[in-house]
Amino acid sequence: MNRLNRITLLIGKDAVDKLQQSTVMVVGCGAVGSFACEALARSGIGHLILVDFDKVEESNINRQLFALDSSVGQYKVEAAKRRIFDINPNIIVDTLNIFFDENTQLDTKPDFIIDAIDTVQSKIALYKWCNNNEINFISSMGAARKTDVSKIKVANLSKTSVCPLAAKIRRLVREESIRDFPVVFSTEPAKPQQNGGREFGSVVTVTGIFGLMMADFVIKKLIS
Repeated sequence: MNRLNRITLLIGKDAVDKLQQSTVMVVGCGAVGSFACEALARSGIGHLILVDFDKVEESNINRQLFALDSSVGQYKVEAAKRRIFDINPNIIVDTLNIFFDENTQLDTKPDFIIDAIDTVQSKIALYKWCNNNEINFISSMGAARKTDVSKIKVANLSKTSVCPLAAKIRRLVREESIRDFPVVFSTEPAKPQQNGGREFGSVVTVTGIFGLMMADFVIKKLIS
């Protein structure tokens, strides 16, 4: 039986054909991006472009889909590519082992981009690149220090509230004259840390839903 049979029964062959003809770029293959990649691959996206500079660490295992005991030390994009091929060997997967910043220039124009980057300046650089190349995108706001999945929302950046990262991004995009765009964010106030340090705690039930909601948004836009 066709591996896309169940989704075809739900949305129809024409919609699945559109997904198979679509290219989606996921920038950031960690806690949020890994779940977005998984959903896109299982839903029939025909071409994925994966962007991430980092390697899998043991501390990633609690929340990142590609982080396994067997993949520690591997580049995230390569671990992702192997898993995607195991889901569907017919998917075209391009990997870019780079850190996206203002100097990044890519010779590609995907149908949609998912931003799952942690670094603010990299996010702004990606937004500007998408604007300059007229590419639609959706961005993840702050998922760390959150536990209530019922507070996760999708809205345009201008309509967000509570999330400190979204507030900072709103100010920066106004300064750069970047058009409004959809984001996934949480209206839950951040939880206090159980101990000090620069790293923020996070749980897979929240970060995973962030990624799945972004993939859901992209799939619906591509077939609409």
